[in-house]
Amino acid sequence: MLTHHTCSYVSRLWLISLLLLFFSNGNVMAQQHKGLAERDTVKLFRGVAVSVDAVGLVQMAVGSYGQYEGALRVNLCDKYFPIIEVGYAIADAENDITSLRYKTNAPYGRVGIDFNLLKNKHDVNRFYGGVRYAYTSYKFDVASSGVEDPTWGSNVPFEGCDIKANQHWMELVAGIDAKIYKNIRMGWSVRYKRRIAHNDGIIGSTWYVPGYGKTGDIRLGGTFNFTFEF
Repeated sequence: MLTHHTCSYVSRLWLISLLLLFFSNGNVMAQQHKGLAERDTVKLFRGVAVSVDAVGLVQMAVGSYGQYEGALRVNLCDKYFPIIEVGYAIADAENDITSLRYKTNAPYGRVGIDFNLLKNKHDVNRFYGGVRYAYTSYKFDVASSGVEDPTWGSNVPFEGCDIKANQHWMELVAGIDAKIYKNIRMGWSVRYKRRIAHNDGIIGSTWYVPGYGKTGDIRLGGTFNFTFEF
């Protein structure tokens, strides 16, 4: 009798286990299917955003150079963000030691893409990395009250106007973009800039390159952006 009841009890446990396993697997598959469906239903085009950078404005207010800069960014699946950045840079500086004065004002542009690095791509806040290709073609003026002639010792004025120059460079970008209120966002980025080709004109190295900064093979920079997302 005990054996009969034991077998019956084991049979029932086995049947219940099978039912639980069936429903459990069914639930897991349903959740997986739901997740796939959610991913599949995310639209490719998620909107556009326009932004302005505050760093260049501060540079112009406190220093001898800076820029006005804005950007247009496209949101694809909350993962990929193709972007165009354009600006207009101004520099007017004088060296206290040499009395050499440098002036330029010219546009520049960058094109590239950012990648959302967060695990939850649809979070309202974003951490991203990206890359840019940038170019500027500009003219500059350079002048000095005088350069001493090494042979005769006389003071010779030095001046160059509308000297043509250009530069190509790449940028590696990392930054944060956070939602502040409704469609208004705010964020910052840090940038590693690497010059890849340049023409400094007929007199040698230029002092400042629009959109790049002071001349050199490598530069570090950054932005502080106010963004409106559509």
